[in-house]
Amino acid sequence: MLLRPLRPPASSPLSWYSRSRPLIMPLKAKITNPAYRTQPASMVSNDYAEFKEQPGDNPDDVFFNTLYGVRTIQLNRPKKYNALNGSMIRKIIPRLQEYQNSALASIIIIGGAGPKAFCAGGDVSHLASDIAKNGSTGRAASKSYFGLEYKLDHLIATYPKPYIAYLDGITMGGGVGLSVHAPIRIATENTNFAMPETGIGFFPDVGGSFFLPRLEGYLGTYLALTSSSLKGVQALYAGVASHYIDSSVLGNLTARLAELVFKDYDNLPTRLRVIDRTIEEFNTGLPVDEPIEIAGNMRLAIDYCFRHDTVEGIVSALEQEKGSDNTPPQIKEWAQQTLDKLSEKSPTSLKVALRALRLGLSWDTAETFQREYHIASKFMEHPDFVNGVSARLIHKPATKAVWEPSTLEAVTAEDVEAFFRIEEGEEQLRLLSQGRDY
Repeated sequence: MLLRPLRPPASSPLSWYSRSRPLIMPLKAKITNPAYRTQPASMVSNDYAEFKEQPGDNPDDVFFNTLYGVRTIQLNRPKKYNALNGSMIRKIIPRLQEYQNSALASIIIIGGAGPKAFCAGGDVSHLASDIAKNGSTGRAASKSYFGLEYKLDHLIATYPKPYIAYLDGITMGGGVGLSVHAPIRIATENTNFAMPETGIGFFPDVGGSFFLPRLEGYLGTYLALTSSSLKGVQALYAGVASHYIDSSVLGNLTARLAELVFKDYDNLPTRLRVIDRTIEEFNTGLPVDEPIEIAGNMRLAIDYCFRHDTVEGIVSALEQEKGSDNTPPQIKEWAQQTLDKLSEKSPTSLKVALRALRLGLSWDTAETFQREYHIASKFMEHPDFVNGVSARLIHKPATKAVWEPSTLEAVTAEDVEAFFRIEEGEEQLRLLSQGRDY
């Protein structure tokens, strides 16, 4: 795998933060890095009324279970591919806080009900319908949802106990936020990972601005802009998953993890190493008939084309790859397919997403979620979100979205910067924990 060439990070406009932070790869070495989240933790005071059950909340959309020291969280909306909504978040956050403070809870495992999905994303269809129907009231409710979701994702990213995600099935959008920030992310033959937001008039959120640019080379930029998926073991090869095992042994693995007993003085890295060795007991090897897809000429082409800091530059590089006599036939085909994918995306989403990825290299986890909340709030005011979600997810069959503006050229630099500009006196998202960001 190629390593990213060293270069200065993009400037971060009107940052809430003044200190500089080193670039950190969050998806690797969390198990073995002794410095990982060993600092003391503290909670931020919040209005916990926002986590209380509200009218219309489904009492059975999340199941919680106890097996000795293991606490399991099962998303339970299989008919909706376990799409995440406010009702589920309001249940999960208090449980995670309860488990954090319980000496009896040693390991948290999250998974999804049904054979098809871990979590296919946030329930954006409901949000878009609410905006279309109720205007400003719907926009306010949607902003509130994203604030709640990002608080949960940040809590997971900074959780002081072993948190394990079973990416068994579709793992997209909101499901990525529930899993990719975990120190242990287990892919199976059923995993289907993707960040499809640019195709619905949004941007790769849930911490995507943090973890995607820190994947090796420019793979994260490619995944973010094209919505390309990683299936099965490819999620491991790309660095999104930390482990790969067959789905048939997940139940046995959960039971085995429940047998683990940690010493009171074991810190998080020590506990993660024990869990890592335990997972290896269920390792049956990698699929011999599934080589690394993003490798060789494909990997070189991705890094060459997606290294540019403008979408126009990326498109131009793809056009060059497609038209060059020196380009291998399979790469020419890939370049054309990639151009076709980009042409279907919201021009505004593509430009905002790329800008967030470049800026995100200098953000820590806290600033990432606070800034993404700001960007998401701006998208709730933009017509592409409702247009994109309606066309791709609500209409049956799906239709072609009408973007405003409809071309890359019509999206100006000022249009993009407006998503990142922080007005004087604007309050940042108040997160649930502090002192464990990286």
